[in-house]
Amino acid sequence: MISARLRWAGATSSLEARVSGFARPELLATPEWLAENLDRPDLRVLDVRWRTDGTARTLYGTGHVPGAFHLDWRESVAQVAEGGTAFLLAAPDRMAEAMSAAGVGDGTSVVVYDDTLGYYASRVWWSLRAYGFEAARVLEGGWTAWVAAGRPVSNGTPEPRPAAFTPRAQVRHRLTLADVRGLLGAPGVQLIDARGPAEYHGLEGEATRLGHIPGSVNVPAAALHRPGTQLLRDPDDLDSLLRSSNVTRNRRLVCYDAAGMAATRLAFVLTLLGHDDVAVYDGGWSEWGERFDLLLER
Repeated sequence: MISARLRWAGATSSLEARVSGFARPELLATPEWLAENLDRPDLRVLDVRWRTDGTARTLYGTGHVPGAFHLDWRESVAQVAEGGTAFLLAAPDRMAEAMSAAGVGDGTSVVVYDDTLGYYASRVWWSLRAYGFEAARVLEGGWTAWVAAGRPVSNGTPEPRPAAFTPRAQVRHRLTLADVRGLLGAPGVQLIDARGPAEYHGLEGEATRLGHIPGSVNVPAAALHRPGTQLLRDPDDLDSLLRSSNVTRNRRLVCYDAAGMAATRLAFVLTLLGHDDVAVYDGGWSEWGERFDLLLER
């Protein structure tokens, strides 16, 4: 642990420099920034680590960022589509209730973190953005970076301050199946599949049909990170990756995957890089792949 902290200490200045190199650095919080701002009365920190077996709350109890509130993204900001498996954006009243309970409301700002490449943190960030809340950051490197930096850890359970969250739906940030079908072939729109190459090419997957939405390009969300870490690649490297997949400026970008986490991670990174018209189709392949009346490519 000590050697890890020493290595991190040596990397701190370079991390701050990398973050400042993004077009919208205000969307990221470094461990240093968060440590310096923990005492701000308007700041809320959300621990959204998640486990399929339900043990995330126990994990939170063993240690978390001081003052952080544990939020189950699956129960608070998502809902399963009726008769399907897609994790869709939660309804406004459900979102308002969950955020208010977490102390997130009008006039507050938020830092979100997890320990899984920022997928769950990005899902919460996007959910907030889809309801008009823009003052949210994702902790760069997540929980792993916080611990490696030797920052304080708490096992207490904070009492959230009362808050009133007002959902204001931003329809350009979240698209439905009908929206995406209407955009197929539009010259100013680029669909981006955030799944792995095997799923994109139709070699594997869990939906009834395999493949991808016609015209979409593949930018795997896992490729956005430095190998073996939860840190994002340098801005220039990310721009190069996107250009190699024909993702260019001045186009409407629509991200999707299978379950709605990788797509929001990609949407977060695109926004961080300065793309200003980025949407997520949260139904994704879990929805599209079950519809035999829709075209696909393999």
